[in-house]
Amino acid sequence: MTLSTGESTLVLMTSLRPNAPPLRILLGPGPSECAPEVLAALARPTLGHLDPLFLSLMDEVRAGLRAAYRTENELAFPISGTGTAGMEAVLVNLLERDDAALVGVAGYFGARLAEIARRVGARVTEVRGEWGRALSPDDMRRAAGGKRFKILALVHGETSTGVVADLAAMRAVADELGALLVADCVTTLGGMPLEIDAWGVDGAYAGTQKCLAAPAGLSPVTLSARALASVAARKTPITSWYFDLALVKSYWSQDRAYHHTAPIQNIYALHEALRLLFDEGLAARWQRHARHARALWAGLTQMGLALLVPEAERLVPLTAVRVPTGIDEARVRRFLLERYSLEIGGGLGELKGRIWRIGLMGAGSKRANVELVLSALRAALAEQGWTAAADPLPAVHAAYANA
Repeated sequence: MTLSTGESTLVLMTSLRPNAPPLRILLGPGPSECAPEVLAALARPTLGHLDPLFLSLMDEVRAGLRAAYRTENELAFPISGTGTAGMEAVLVNLLERDDAALVGVAGYFGARLAEIARRVGARVTEVRGEWGRALSPDDMRRAAGGKRFKILALVHGETSTGVVADLAAMRAVADELGALLVADCVTTLGGMPLEIDAWGVDGAYAGTQKCLAAPAGLSPVTLSARALASVAARKTPITSWYFDLALVKSYWSQDRAYHHTAPIQNIYALHEALRLLFDEGLAARWQRHARHARALWAGLTQMGLALLVPEAERLVPLTAVRVPTGIDEARVRRFLLERYSLEIGGGLGELKGRIWRIGLMGAGSKRANVELVLSALRAALAEQGWTAAADPLPAVHAAYANA
């Protein structure tokens, strides 16, 4: 169909082809594989966002998120949006113009934290570090230079590098600076130990599409009582209406004040993902991710591939692997996708073209995927003339036997 506007003619699409995506094995940095029960939850009948049955489900989701975050915080609910929505929501609520923010930047998402804080109007001090190494408390102290800060923010699990930060150690630094401690937990929530209350984290956000193994589109956030007191003491209104957590909280709390129409099916899926998490057991979920990650590391090392991050600083749900000299890393990823319908990730920012990122998250963290990705990666490298030092599978079997 065409539509004439006088000077031009627009061609209007009147039909779209049916969408029939192939089955992919998602072993990249996210999204991760959803369990069949989670996918089935998306097909349940839609309820109104103020239906009593849906409100009851919301209460269960809040309770589940508090348990997953290991917190008693009153404020714990999912923001409608991806992990970056959670990042922005936490920052726009805690920061006012000219507030001082100390931000750890040793990867792509640390840089995003700093950029959003700047856009809020904060005076940002970046603590820069090597991509592939964890920032230390002394790194933060040196950059702070004895000054006071409103927040100290960093990424708990840096998805771009495969590094995990020591949040518990950062609490002492935040206390010295008079700062609230803010953590990006997008890749760690549900996949490795995360203790919001015990570690003194004041503001945290995550994503549903990684170790929680639900579809993308929600960002679980939580704020401590100390953080909520800081929000209440603001001198200026929060610059975002949509991400004003006091307004969103009034919908998720017993007030049930209308704020926006929640993504009903995504809430169903998150509820189901949390149900599966606690059926498995939170500690058991952490242990499962660690067991399969260590088997992957053993296999990669046996092949002769180098890992980017020292083991003591290594993120469990996501592993960064150095690309061997002379190998076209994008060609390897294309080979895996075309031959095995298997996805792994490439590098971002400073590490673009230098690493692969292999994710074993949620329902995708299992032995079959460890053995498949190692065998497929060996074949992809051989296609470019690179010979593995040894078959990785015996090392994998030994890792499982000793787990």
